[in-house]
Amino acid sequence: MLNDKGFDLWAYDYDKCVGISDDDGTYPFAGYKTVLNEIFNRVLRASAKTVLDIGFGTGVLTAKLYDYGCIVWGQDFSGRMIELAQRKMPNAKLFRGDFSKGLAEPLTHQKYDAIIATYSLHHLTDAKKLPFIENLLSLLNTGGSIYIADVAFDTRASLEKCKAESGDEWDDDEMYFVYDELKESFPNMKFEQMSCCAGLLSLQK
Repeated sequence: MLNDKGFDLWAYDYDKCVGISDDDGTYPFAGYKTVLNEIFNRVLRASAKTVLDIGFGTGVLTAKLYDYGCIVWGQDFSGRMIELAQRKMPNAKLFRGDFSKGLAEPLTHQKYDAIIATYSLHHLTDAKKLPFIENLLSLLNTGGSIYIADVAFDTRASLEKCKAESGDEWDDDEMYFVYDELKESFPNMKFEQMSCCAGLLSLQK
C-alpha cells in the first residue's frame, strides 16, 4: 500500500497513470472519467455550494467544481498532492492528514452540500468504512449527498471475478466496496456499476 511518501513520489505522474488505465478499459481505473463526470454533473444539478473532498489528490474533480463557484474543503495525506491541488484552487481550504485516523478538526466544524471521495476510501478497512460513512452523513446539510466513486462491485462474486481477470495487477492491499455488504447498514444507499471495476455509491440526507 502506498503511504504519504509513495503518493508524493507519484503525484506528478498520477493523472497520466490514471488516464492510461482508463483509456485501456483496465483495472483499476476503467470508467474513471465517466464516474467523475457523473459526480460533477450531479453536484452542479443539485446547486451544491459547499463541497468536501476526501482524498482529493491533484484536484482533478474539485478544481472543476471550484471553477464553477463551489466552496471547496478537502483532506489528503500527500503534501505534494496538496501543493498541486492548491495551485488550481488557491482559495480552497485544504488540510493534510490521514483520514483513516479521522478528519482534520476544522473540517468537522462545517456542514456540506456535497461530500465526495473518489478512489480514496479503499484505504479504509471494511470495519472502518461503516462508521466513517456514518460520520460523513452527520456533516451533510439537509438534502445534501455523499458520492463515493471507487473500485466497487454489487456482490462479492463480482469482485472475485474482476480479481481473477486482473491477475497480478490486482492490489491486495486495497479494500474495495461491495454494495451487498453495505446496504443493510445504509438502506438508502444507491449503487451504479460504471465499468468492469468502477462503481458509484451515493447517499442523500
